[in-house]
Amino acid sequence: MTDILREIEKGHEAKYKLDEELHFKVRCRASKLFGLWAAEHLGYGEAQASDYARQLVSHCLDAPNAAAVVDNVGADLADAGVKLANADVLAAYSRCHAAAAEQFADAYPLPLDTDHSPVGG
Repeated sequence: MTDILREIEKGHEAKYKLDEELHFKVRCRASKLFGLWAAEHLGYGEAQASDYARQLVSHCLDAPNAAAVVDNVGADLADAGVKLANADVLAAYSRCHAAAAEQFADAYPLPLDTDHSPVGG
């Protein structure tokens, strides 16, 4: 009976790990896409846009919630004189998050990647 309970526990731990890993990757990809969107509105060139997106992903790692990333971009847009409502900026982040989730679903259709081992096998 203890072995069965341990296998169930391992299954829950594995699912939690996969879910957290997916959330992390999607959040980082969404921040990158959002950074590229914002860079376009800021009038940045390709290299500068890439740097801005990387900087936003780094900010995402320091403050792992969407509100901090949206606020940061909103402030950058306002400082540059770009007139966008907060609702528009938030909607753009939501679109980027949905696109990031879809990209990961397409790229990794299997629930277990090579760094995860099947539970009970």
